[in-house]
This record gives sequence, structure tokens and C-alpha cells, in this order.
Amino acid sequence: MPHFTALPLALCAGVLLDRLLGEPRRFHPLVGFGRLAGGLERRLNPGAYPVATGLLAWSLAIVPIVGLVWLVRLPGGAWAWAIDTLALSLCIGARSLEEHARAVAAPLAAGDLTLAREKLGWIVSRDTAALNASEIASATTESVLENGHDAIFGALFWCLIGGAPAVVLFRLANTLDAMWGYRTPRFEHFGRFAARADDVLGYIPARLTALTYTVLGDSARAWRCWRTQAPVWKSPNAGPVMAAGAGALGVRLGGPAPYHGRIQSRPVLGDGASANADTPSQAIALVKRSTVWWCVISLMLGLLTLGISHA
Repeated sequence: MPHFTALPLALCAGVLLDRLLGEPRRFHPLVGFGRLAGGLERRLNPGAYPVATGLLAWSLAIVPIVGLVWLVRLPGGAWAWAIDTLALSLCIGARSLEEHARAVAAPLAAGDLTLAREKLGWIVSRDTAALNASEIASATTESVLENGHDAIFGALFWCLIGGAPAVVLFRLANTLDAMWGYRTPRFEHFGRFAARADDVLGYIPARLTALTYTVLGDSARAWRCWRTQAPVWKSPNAGPVMAAGAGALGVRLGGPAPYHGRIQSRPVLGDGASANADTPSQAIALVKRSTVWWCVISLMLGLLTLGISHA
């Protein structure tokens, strides 16, 4: 199977496998990786040189695993295709993202704000105890749009670029950013490399994700929001994704939100009415359409490359 057709097929097969099986129930490799990373952080942070020890911890956590995946994949052929498919299915979380979002959306639609707040606390880092219905809907929608990149499209992009090793590198780097990339006294310096590495690896796929939301939603509004609002968002990659996604849905997201007992000032994203009980489901539908679109486009690119190679 030629390399340029194998990767698009592995991408589609990995997406299908995730849709059929979802995340492993007993032991998820990313959970085990999180425990490993937590142990490294406790041992190495704080240190005399926190930026350097943060780089060392990042390297010790990621490089051996990526190297092992590369070695396992070396035989090539159908074996490499199977490894790419399996790695992608374990590194994306499309079904899990939908399940967690619907676990919030269902009680929210039923008016059970207590349960909706509880379920929302599983997927966001903000304080959820006092959120009203619109704020719950907004937080859920933001999580769906942003994790569309972090948990799905970033991995799909790197699958097409380099197969399993690239997918694993992206997903583990994204996990370490989620664990260490905070601007707090504990992680301000130690987590600096983890945050920058995730920014670099996510730069192109984040903008492709924003482009996908733009094409598949309210395109004019999404492009306007992306262009004007993304630059003022604190994250260089989440900004385009969330601004374009909010514009594509025709909804207003962002704004002040409670984190760790304090109200954090955040810019407004999107344009239109405030989020309501239907908005999370609309975001889920947008991400699902985008996933299908990525599969179709990747197959078309693979076939085009195959045709050019045989011309």
C-alpha cells in the first residue's frame, strides 16, 4: 500500500474505530501517561533551574514513547498501517468529547442545572457551582469547539504528516500542556516549554480547524470573528478555533468567567445571541460534520497524489 494512500486510509479507519469503540474503559494509555508525567513533575519541580528541568521532564516523558512507536512501526506495509490506525484511534477523542458534552446538554435542556453543572465540571477547569443556564451552555460549547482541535483535528493533521509517531507526539505534547501549561507559581517556569511546544505543534492544525468551522458554518461571520477576535484571545491557537467556531454557529461565547474563586476577564468571541440549551448540540453537530469533511478531503488528496504518481 503506497505511503500517500495508506495514511488517509489509516486516518479514516482510526476515526471509525474511535466511533465504534470509544475510549478504553479499563486502561487508557493517556491516563497512564498522565500518571507518569505527574510523577516526573513531582520529582523535578521545583528545581534550581525550572525552565531547564521542565524541558528535561518533557523530553523524558515524550521522547522514549515516540521513539518506541517509531521502532514498532518500522516494518512498514500493512503493519505500519495498522499501527497508524490504532495509534490514531487511541489519540483522538471524538466519541468521548460528544458523550461528555451530551452529558451536560441533556440535563441542561431538561432544566436540571445542578446535574448540568456537575457534568460540566468534568470537562472544564472553571468554577461551575454558580453558573446559570446560558453560562453552562457557553462553557460547554467552548469546550466542544476547542477540543475539536485538541482531541480530533490536530491528531488527524499529524496522522497525515507522519503517521503514528507524529500523532503520538502531538497528543502527548497536548496532554503535557494541559497538565503543566498554566501561568501559576508552580508552573510559570517549569511548564513554559510544554506550553510553547504545544503552541508550535498546534499552530497549523488549529488554523485548519478554524478554516473548517468557517467553511461549514456561517462563513462570513466566522471569518470576521476569526480575523478580529482571535488576536486578542490569550491562546494563539484556541483563539482562531473558538472565534471561528462561535462565528460559524452565530453565537456569542467568551466573556468573564470564574476560575479558582476569581472572575477572569476574557474577550467576547463570536457574534449573535447568547448561548442557550441548544447551542452545545449545534457545536457537536459542527464538529461531527468537520470530522467527516476531514476524512473526505484526506481521501481525495490521497487519490489525487496516487493519480499524479502514476501519470
